[in-house]
Amino acid sequence: MHQISVGTLIEHNRERLGLVWLAGRGGGERALVGESSLRPTIGQVGHMNLIHPFRVQILGAAETAWLNALPEDELKHSIDRLFTSELAAVVVGNGEPVPPHLVARCEQHGIALVTSQVPSPHIVDVFRIYLQRVLAESTTLHGVFLDVLELGVLITGASAIGKSELALELISRGNGLIADDIVELYRISPDTIEGRCPPVLRDFLEVRGIGILNIRTIFGETAVRPHKLLRLIVHLEDHGNEAFTDLDRLQVNATFQEVLAVPIRKVTIPVAAGRNLAVLVEAAVRNFVLNQRGIDSTREFIERQQRLMDTGHGS
Repeated sequence: MHQISVGTLIEHNRERLGLVWLAGRGGGERALVGESSLRPTIGQVGHMNLIHPFRVQILGAAETAWLNALPEDELKHSIDRLFTSELAAVVVGNGEPVPPHLVARCEQHGIALVTSQVPSPHIVDVFRIYLQRVLAESTTLHGVFLDVLELGVLITGASAIGKSELALELISRGNGLIADDIVELYRISPDTIEGRCPPVLRDFLEVRGIGILNIRTIFGETAVRPHKLLRLIVHLEDHGNEAFTDLDRLQVNATFQEVLAVPIRKVTIPVAAGRNLAVLVEAAVRNFVLNQRGIDSTREFIERQQRLMDTGHGS
């Protein structure tokens, strides 16, 4: 289970949001976990809510105006209600003045209290996106992850089938390397998978017979990418001449592979002597893009044939 500390959240966004510690520095050690690990009644980040509380409660102009309009006793009571066992941090945005009772209670309970001049809705957006990325569910897959024609493509297949050689040719054609051998995959939203490279493998590609290549050094800065959304899986299979005759040449129904419960389109390309795999992969990517736009060449071909047969001009 991924987790980060409140202190890390604040430090990594300090410059961007102009965050200033005001109280409860000891609360920086509190841990934040992914939303899937939270109880249904607890949220991760949001504007102050006493009914459906958030672990990081954000106070903006509306929240502080509501608090300041309360009589002193009710104001203290409302602030006290913030301090549940799940509370991890409080952020006051918009440069609003912080009620002294809130400062005292954060110090008493060891809850991080920070302020910012940035509008509170922007703070919520930045924190949510940041936490979605660092706390996302993850897994690893074996293969080579590339940026092919601006699309994240994972090339898989048996060992020694030629994945790295194919990747090298695609890179030489202007595409980009993200990760070789081990690909870290994160579900950053309910239907979005992002692929990243483990830090120790970044920039490197192993090619049998040549060794380990530093792609950034050989091809330049534009030949590598830090991350990319996974959109297509290209699986390489070894097929002899006899096996080619058994292939379904009209694949009407698309195939998918589930990654972290997200279906990802999958294309299987047979490997045999004389096949230009780099061209085939780029063609598969272009065809996938057309499919996303509602253009299906296979169905178009079948429908054309059917129309010819229906009109008696098929011979």
